[in-house]
Amino acid sequence: MFRILFHLISVILLLFSNLSAQDATAIVKKADELMRAKSSYTEMTMKIVKPDWSREMSMKVWALEPDYAIIYITEPARDKGTVTLKRKNEVWNWLPTAQKVIKIPPSMMLQSWMGSDFTNDDLVRESSVIKDYTHKLIGEEKVDGYDCYKIQLTPKPEAGVVWGKIITWIAKDSYLQPRTEYYDEDEFLIKKFIGSNLQKMDGRNIFTHWEMIPEDKPGNKTIMDYTKIEFNIKTDESFYSEQNMKRVR
Repeated sequence: MFRILFHLISVILLLFSNLSAQDATAIVKKADELMRAKSSYTEMTMKIVKPDWSREMSMKVWALEPDYAIIYITEPARDKGTVTLKRKNEVWNWLPTAQKVIKIPPSMMLQSWMGSDFTNDDLVRESSVIKDYTHKLIGEEKVDGYDCYKIQLTPKPEAGVVWGKIITWIAKDSYLQPRTEYYDEDEFLIKKFIGSNLQKMDGRNIFTHWEMIPEDKPGNKTIMDYTKIEFNIKTDESFYSEQNMKRVR
C-alpha cells in the first residue's frame, strides 16, 4: 500500500514538474514575442554613462530576425554615417571619415561596441531564449509595481551561450520584462537589464526606456530610449550587404 502511494506521489510530482516547465517556457515565449518580430525598424538614442563622462548617440536600426541587422548612426555629427552590419556571426563597420569597410576580427569581438556596455559579440550572439535554455518558475515577486513571475533560464548542454544562467521577471498580466539578470558560469551576477517607461508603439505596449548596468563597473551604464518602432517591415537579406552600408540613410 505504501509502495503504491509513494509511486502515485512520485508520478504527481513528476507531472507537476513537467507542467511547471511547460508553463515557464510558455511565459518566456510570450514575453519574447512581445519585443520581437520577423523584421523591424527602430529609431533610438543611446547614452553611454561613465563615472567621469557621458556621450549620447542617435541611430536607426533595421533588423531581419535573427541573423541580419544594420545600425546607422545619425548623431552626433562626428559619428554621423557610421554603420555597423551584422550578418549571422560576422560584423562589419563602415567608417565614412576613412571611407573604409572594416571587418571585426575574432580577437576584437569582446571589445565594447561604440564605447557602450554592449560588445561586438553581443551583436552576433543573439541566442534564442526559447531554444537555447530550459526554463523554471522559481517564484513570484513584485518588481517596480508589476506582479511578476520569476523565471530561471539555464543553458542547454549543447547551446553555445556565454551565460551560466539568466533570471528574468515577467509581468503576469502583460508579459513585460521589467528586470533581467545575467550570471556567469560561477553564478556571479555580471549585468542587469532594466526596462521602464511603458508606451504603445506600432500597436504594442512595450517598455521604451532600457538600462544595461554592469555589476563590476560602478557608475557605468548604457541607456537606450526607443522613439519609434515599426514591426514586420518589408525587407530581405539583400538589404543587409556591405554595399548597402554606404547607402543607408
